[in-house]
Amino acid sequence: MMIRIRSRDGLERVTIDNPNITISQLKTLIETQLRVPISNQTLSTNQNLLLSKTPQDFTQFTDMSNPHLPISSLGLSHGSILYLAYEGERTVVGPAVKAAPAGSFGKKMTMDDLIAKQMRVSRQENPHCEMVSFDRDTANVFQSYVNETMAFGVKRGGLMYGVVTEEGKVEVDFIYEPPQQGGEEGLVLMRDEGEERIVDAIALGLGMRRVGFIFTQTLSQSKFDYTLSSREVLQAAELQGESELKEWVTAVVKLKVNEDGGADVHFEAFQMSDTCIKLFKEGWFETDIKDGDDPKLSKMKKDVVVGVKDTKEVDNDFFLVVVKISDHQGPLSSTFPIENRNAPVTLRALKSHLDRTKNLPFVKRISDFHLLLLVARFLDVNADVPALAQCVQVQGPVPEGYQLLIESMATAS
Repeated sequence: MMIRIRSRDGLERVTIDNPNITISQLKTLIETQLRVPISNQTLSTNQNLLLSKTPQDFTQFTDMSNPHLPISSLGLSHGSILYLAYEGERTVVGPAVKAAPAGSFGKKMTMDDLIAKQMRVSRQENPHCEMVSFDRDTANVFQSYVNETMAFGVKRGGLMYGVVTEEGKVEVDFIYEPPQQGGEEGLVLMRDEGEERIVDAIALGLGMRRVGFIFTQTLSQSKFDYTLSSREVLQAAELQGESELKEWVTAVVKLKVNEDGGADVHFEAFQMSDTCIKLFKEGWFETDIKDGDDPKLSKMKKDVVVGVKDTKEVDNDFFLVVVKISDHQGPLSSTFPIENRNAPVTLRALKSHLDRTKNLPFVKRISDFHLLLLVARFLDVNADVPALAQCVQVQGPVPEGYQLLIESMATAS
């Protein structure tokens, strides 16, 4: 049995022989396999643990504080995710290296054998995505929040949804912003499986799908000479590898100094190269990034070949494939409050929105992904959510039952 452990260092795995072990025994396995002392561990099934800033904050999470409680009583099974907080630093364990068998000296190898054992890293000239186009309002709402509210002081990210055309063009029509914790150089997405299931159901009804990842770089990062940092490469590779969509796009938003000495918001788009995704999936990347490491270089666990040189450090630009950018006017509005920001979105916002748009047809009033996400929390995710979203897709009449429900939710506020 395998349990996934998410900490500030990312996602790691702990192997368990007996699914009926206690929390105390699980902590012993974490100490052995992940090198975090038992006395320094705080475990929880609640992802908000990773938002805690002090050890005192850790004490609020008590669902796994009883050492004698069997983990089976928490509903944990193969593949479940737990959240781990700890103080201080640790060394992330690398892969075991097997010694060469005795007597291997002088073993004959052909040139093909030697080449097959090498991992070559070179630039990929052509992306699998012909172009990425952003809905103007969606892109503006995302960058405006980062610029005007956060002043590009901390990182922000989102998952992009839209369509892929037959020509390989990606059209982004809305951005879902998951719960997250952003810092000056790092971004932790607090993935909520239940909420993402609702988002995917809305996208299904709209005839869309998840097509990419967007994030911002901070002002403090602008002093470094890199396109993407090593942390950003790892995060982008993880999400692209998870998607299995060959046209998947990673977009970065940053401030750039213009000719007048002012700062302009600038969008760039990339795909992570096929080699990058292969290296990530096969575990070649060093994921323990220290503060003193050069952010423009990705460290490998063993030598790769770059040009004619064997090295364990690869310039991140080798992993990036530039994608052209354009814009369009998509089918959705972007005026409803955005999820998972500083203030929670309430039903009062729904009432204000409906009052403000009362002169429009009802289907037009609800043609906003962020509104649909709020409403969908009160609907059946498998049937009602895609059905309501499909009304928005075709801009057809909304069944009276859905309309009455949405209006009653608004008046209930």
